[in-house]
Amino acid sequence: MPTEGKSHGQPRASFIIGDRSMFRYFENLVDPYPAKEFGTPPQGLLAFILHFSRPVLPLLIVMSLLTALVSAAEVVFFHYMGQLVDWMSDADRGSFFDEYGWRLAGMAALALIGLPLLVMLQSLLTHQSIFGNYPMIGRWLSHRHMLGQSMSFFQDEFSGRVSQKVMQTALAIRETVMKLMDLMIYVLVYFAGAMLLMGTSEPWLMLPLVLWLLGYVAIMWIFVPRLRDVSMAQADARAHMTGRIVDSYSNIQTIKLFADTRREQHYARGAMEGFMDTVHRQMRLATGLTISLTLLNSLLLGGIAVMAIGAWYQEAVSLGAIAVAIAMVMRIRFMSDWILWEVAGLFENIGTVQDGINTIAREPAVKDRPDATDLEVSQGDIRFDAIRFAYAKPDGERSWVFDGLNLRIAPGEKVGVIGRSGAGKSTLANLLLRFFELDDGRILIDDQDIATVTQESLRHRIGMVTQDTSLLHRSIRENIRYGSPDASEEAVREAVHRAHADAFIDDLVDSRGRRGLDAHVGERGVKLSGGQRQRIAIARVLLKNAPILLLDEATSALDSEVEAAIQEQLETLMAGKSVIAIAHRLSTIAKLDRLVVMDEGRIIESGTHEQLLARRGLYEALWHRQSGGFIGMDDEEVDVPPEHQAMTPP
Repeated sequence: MPTEGKSHGQPRASFIIGDRSMFRYFENLVDPYPAKEFGTPPQGLLAFILHFSRPVLPLLIVMSLLTALVSAAEVVFFHYMGQLVDWMSDADRGSFFDEYGWRLAGMAALALIGLPLLVMLQSLLTHQSIFGNYPMIGRWLSHRHMLGQSMSFFQDEFSGRVSQKVMQTALAIRETVMKLMDLMIYVLVYFAGAMLLMGTSEPWLMLPLVLWLLGYVAIMWIFVPRLRDVSMAQADARAHMTGRIVDSYSNIQTIKLFADTRREQHYARGAMEGFMDTVHRQMRLATGLTISLTLLNSLLLGGIAVMAIGAWYQEAVSLGAIAVAIAMVMRIRFMSDWILWEVAGLFENIGTVQDGINTIAREPAVKDRPDATDLEVSQGDIRFDAIRFAYAKPDGERSWVFDGLNLRIAPGEKVGVIGRSGAGKSTLANLLLRFFELDDGRILIDDQDIATVTQESLRHRIGMVTQDTSLLHRSIRENIRYGSPDASEEAVREAVHRAHADAFIDDLVDSRGRRGLDAHVGERGVKLSGGQRQRIAIARVLLKNAPILLLDEATSALDSEVEAAIQEQLETLMAGKSVIAIAHRLSTIAKLDRLVVMDEGRIIESGTHEQLLARRGLYEALWHRQSGGFIGMDDEEVDVPPEHQAMTPP
């Protein structure tokens, strides 16, 4: 695979340049983080590559022109060397400099001044302007696009696999474009120049080159497509292997808890063996390619040598022409390895790009409309209007969750949602956040259809605390400020205090000695307990202070004493807000304004705690089945009385 600092094309002269401002000038010719929105990358290979190449396209054209000039200068230099041999064989030593002095000066100027300046300019443009910036543009644009993907995308993909695609595809785009331009320009100019020089001295000297070229094309025709195919398979296998390894590391606590590292070894080894299979296939092709190319190059050298000696013996060419022919053939022989492997590398990178297209060039399942506006929440009236929604199964079938559900949360109303696992409680919250698109119906907030507003403004107006709190591997302060980046230090500490998180935050120290709010929490907050993560999440929502609040088992990871202390703060947080609280522990939501009982995507009961107990329906059965306030309905079925199997909520 390509690397960040890998050199391109033919070996080029190096210069020690002390003026850093020159480097900075060329480094700043390209912005690696373009602010312009480029949209979803297209599916076609050339269009996909162009999508990420637009910011550097002018510089790529200039680089190509410089490459052509360098190639032409090298051919002219070989021509001069042939002439020099003829001049030295025919000229009188006494008058040599008088007769050829200006020509020698021109040759020296080309070799010592012209060619180095061209190479220096080309190198500055290539290495300072393009090499680092070009793949970073690809990473930046791809990462921005991935952040805009819907939740369903990340539910179906390994996070490690996605990140690998983003990283390797960006490099492969650069390698594909630069190898293609190097090959097309350098090889065409160089080979055309070689043919011209040999043809002008002796047309028969062109014959071995023509035959070599035909053989060369045949070798590429045989090997390069196979290398491309195996490279596509290898790129996918590499991403799959990385995804499995990252999956193991991300869930290391589960692996340790179940003491099943051997299974994880086999799981990773399966992907590694698949990757190694592609490596072995690639190396077999590499060996065959090397042997074929070596044989072809030996035939070229032998053919040129025989024809050159024969032409010299017949006095058909000069010594200078023979010197040029031999030098050019030796140069072409050494170049041929580079050319063929560059071509093979080109198709290898094309395979990587094509594989990356399958992941990166996907339209988000949930997109803002072109005329989307920002959501304005003045009251917090929420209405689910005859919504229909189904998850897509792998076999193409639809698994319906809601089929015409109606529910209204009045401004400032606190509603608890109860039901078995799979009843649709969390899906209801996800649809309100517009993580998924409805199949039919509408969700309105203050009479604004959430499908017509921007997703960013919608989620800014909703605060949520989930049961499985995931924190970013950053400082605690950054995690708490995540929804309110401009919050003051005093506001952060007040939120920490109200969430009863100051009891442990002040004592935290990470591996680098950072303390308190500056301490980093580890990947997904792994360095903290579940209760500690939950309190930080509550502090984050307290600081965000959004007008709509979603609580999905918000206090489930807390012990009873801390939960009792935080319950009072949650009541303060809920004041003046429209609230949807999902809970299995009924004691945490019994005091809410209204409780909604769901079963199989339908609302079967609705009312206050006292009203539902008096109805002697499912809620009453669940309440009496609790042990310490926790519903055992995940383990045992609770029968729904027939008279409550369908109900229209008030």
